[in-house]
Amino acid sequence: MAHGRVHLGHPQPMTLVSDALVARLREWGVHRIFGYAGDGIDPILAALNRAGGDPELVTTRHEEMAAFMASGHAKYTGEVGVCLATQGPGAIHLLAGLYDAKLDRKPVVAIVGQVVTTALGSGYLQEVDLQTLFKDACGQYVMTVTSPEQFPLVLDNAFRTALATSTPTCVIVPHDVQKAELPEQTPHTHGVVPTSTAFSRPRVIPPDADVDRAVELLQACERPALLVGQGAFGAADEVLALAERLGAGVTTSLLAKPVLEESLPFHCGVMGHLGTTASADLMSSCDALVVVGSNDPWTEFYPAPGQARTVQIDVTPRNIGTKTEVEVGLAGDAKDTLAELLARLGPVPANQAWRATVQGYARNWRDVREQRARDRRPGEDARLNPQLVVRELSPQLPADATVSVDVGSVVYWYARHLRLPAGVPAHLSSTLASMGSALPYGIAAKLAAPDRPLVALAGDGAMQMNGLAELITVAARWRDWADPRFVVCVLNNRDLAEVSWEQREMEGEPRFDTSQQLPDVPYDRYAELLGLRGIRVSGPDELTAAWDAALSADRPVVINAVVDAATPLLPPAQPYEKIKAMYQGLAAEQGPPARRAEEQLRRERAGEGFDDPRE
Repeated sequence: MAHGRVHLGHPQPMTLVSDALVARLREWGVHRIFGYAGDGIDPILAALNRAGGDPELVTTRHEEMAAFMASGHAKYTGEVGVCLATQGPGAIHLLAGLYDAKLDRKPVVAIVGQVVTTALGSGYLQEVDLQTLFKDACGQYVMTVTSPEQFPLVLDNAFRTALATSTPTCVIVPHDVQKAELPEQTPHTHGVVPTSTAFSRPRVIPPDADVDRAVELLQACERPALLVGQGAFGAADEVLALAERLGAGVTTSLLAKPVLEESLPFHCGVMGHLGTTASADLMSSCDALVVVGSNDPWTEFYPAPGQARTVQIDVTPRNIGTKTEVEVGLAGDAKDTLAELLARLGPVPANQAWRATVQGYARNWRDVREQRARDRRPGEDARLNPQLVVRELSPQLPADATVSVDVGSVVYWYARHLRLPAGVPAHLSSTLASMGSALPYGIAAKLAAPDRPLVALAGDGAMQMNGLAELITVAARWRDWADPRFVVCVLNNRDLAEVSWEQREMEGEPRFDTSQQLPDVPYDRYAELLGLRGIRVSGPDELTAAWDAALSADRPVVINAVVDAATPLLPPAQPYEKIKAMYQGLAAEQGPPARRAEEQLRRERAGEGFDDPRE
């Protein structure tokens, strides 16, 4: 009986999944990842070691900082940020940074280890249901790799999804799969899906009929305004052209502060609770509003219902009409949609009286801003005005600088007082509003552009939360940078100031000392301990020299600015009824700082034209 032959063919060359992962990252253009070691990712770490530094592994002091650095990398570069962590606690620590990327809509891929597949479901050491853990933060795509052949597809889908949806995604790779062998050529057989790194972005413009409706609306308006969001990055020329064509005033979301130069005479600054009086005046007076790439949450600072006819441009259709009444929605990319709108709009007779009014709003705000910054605190125990600290940075900020900002009272002073030169990027955790973002953002920005000086603005609460730890990372890496300037300005008021003012404003309650007071930390001396330079500033006459020294230093610098917590976080141009609770909270507090805060509040309100009663 003859026996048939079985042709097995030539054996396929094999590689480890961990090595294939590193190689695939390079194919996606990833040359830097942020992470923290753990035994659950040891095979991946070994593959990174074999790769010889491409991609580079940037180690952080905590996994949360790795995720924030990945989010920051995405914000500053426009690329996908990648973070790496082990199973269990390492994976859990990534969540805050991934939510930051999700809420500010930035592409991040988290690569996470997991216990071996044979132990899943056993209650094994460090076993956590990672699919469930990440299903919200990485809701667009989270997948566990269960076989080597599945791995390339999962990683490619994670990158494609992150780029297509501007959100974080997650790839979970069990330890045994990392060590498994993967054929260099994907088998062409049933159940094995081929994949590639191909990706393309569409050109998204709205239907002609919608553009025509927007044109009709704008041609009929008399007092137009533009609210510019982060979706307008890359479309500054078109935004300016529309503002000029309409004679419109302009305000921006916090995230979009760097989009346009704020020195423009019709630029009213940032909108919202932490915004300017000019933005509040503009939004309360306009009869038409064009929202460009913004989904800003400060709904009470939009035009009142029925006040303004609104056009909203957003590349994500589900964002249209979610924060204010919208008459015409234009689902499309900001740059291309504005170009279509401008082409159809034609000449529009500008309302010169309206433009003059808007410029008056802007001039008045600049006067108010300067008055607040220059206001000196009375009393022997008074500290430095924090507004002046940020104000004094503006004329010295290098034209090629990069800026990172933390969350807290410092955001108010950044939004209102820092003038960014054209082309200077600045980012913060805006929608999640997570403290502790300035240092990891700053490190990510500096690594992406080591030849540019970096300025990080932070409060003492954020520095104590994690900034002090990441200064160790700065100390370990700065000698590798082409430009060693990395300036961290700490507004040291020994108070969680934003929450203290929220306790007064939102609740009408006094500041709760136990929850709000922070330990006194000598941030400048800590910097010196790490081999960096420290500068302590306690008086207004020291500021110019301090900024000059920090921005000309031969190494990173920490400025310890001892500032006054009694500086109101005053929402702009609000009626007394909305400010009354602040006075009630302060009245219930004892001691000179509370009395100084109350008088400061009255002075700033008077500067806005209000004469608040003394009750």
